[in-house]
Formats: sequence, structure tokens, C-alpha cells
Amino acid sequence: MAKKNHVSETPATAWLKAHGVVYTEHSYEYLDHGGAQHSAQVLGLDPFAVVKTLIMQDEAAKPLAVLMHGNRTVSTKNLARQIGAKSVEPCKPEVANRHSGFLVGGTSPFGLKREMPIWVEASVLALPTIWINGGRRGYLVGLAPSVLSGPLGARPVTCALAE
Repeated sequence: MAKKNHVSETPATAWLKAHGVVYTEHSYEYLDHGGAQHSAQVLGLDPFAVVKTLIMQDEAAKPLAVLMHGNRTVSTKNLARQIGAKSVEPCKPEVANRHSGFLVGGTSPFGLKREMPIWVEASVLALPTIWINGGRRGYLVGLAPSVLSGPLGARPVTCALAE
């Protein structure tokens, strides 16, 4: 990691360090509503390998996190069916912020404020490297996807729709 690109520690990077995860840091100019597609374009990455962290809730308003390719959307019907919920919907931004401890646009699955189930699109786990939010807007970390199913404990699902 080049010192000039080092970003101050976040709850996500603290979690990664505590679990001995090797990662690279990638800062970029954040754009409101730019999402994973914008970060992929600015950093010259494949949006399929940029993973977004979405905070959703089930019919009982219990939070859950979904990790999805940057250029795919979540089929909430397929997700609900696979996780045994009646329904799943995205949380409103202020609710997502409260559950995760991160601002929307800077949400990471690592170091979440509240413990919640984490689901990952199964095809993400087959990629050689992924880039995922490091806990701050305009900041991605590159790492092996095995971290998601290993130390993080994310469970695979198949619920991606092409955007």
C-alpha cells in the first residue's frame, strides 16, 4: 500500500486488520448517486467485480445485508424466497445508515454497527479479486472474495438481475 494513497482507518478497515485480511486501498472522487458503476469507471475496474453493499429489511423490518455485483440489481422476490422471508425491500437511506453505522454510498459489510445476516450473490465468490466499499464514500478495498464466505460469514444466494 502506497503511503500517499492511505486513507484513515474506518470500522471496516479495523475489522479487516483484526481478521488478518490482506487488502489494497483505492480512493476516488465520490459522486452522489454514482454508485458502483461510477467507482468502477473512475478506477478503471470491471463493474461486475465491484461489489455493492445493500442494506435491506424483511417483512418484520429486520435488517440484512446483500452483496451484489456493481452492474446487477437484486431480485427481492428471489432473495426473499431463498432466505425464507415473505418479502424483502431496500431500507430507506436513514434507516440503512442507522443499521449499518455507515452513510449510504460508503456502506461496507465489514464492521457493521448492528449484527445482521449477510447474503452474497454466489457468482461474486467465483471472481479472482473484488473491490468493495472500505467504510467511507469514495473508498474501495480490493481483496479476495473468499473473505466474504470465510471470516465475514456471508451466505451465497442467486438473486442477480442484469441492469
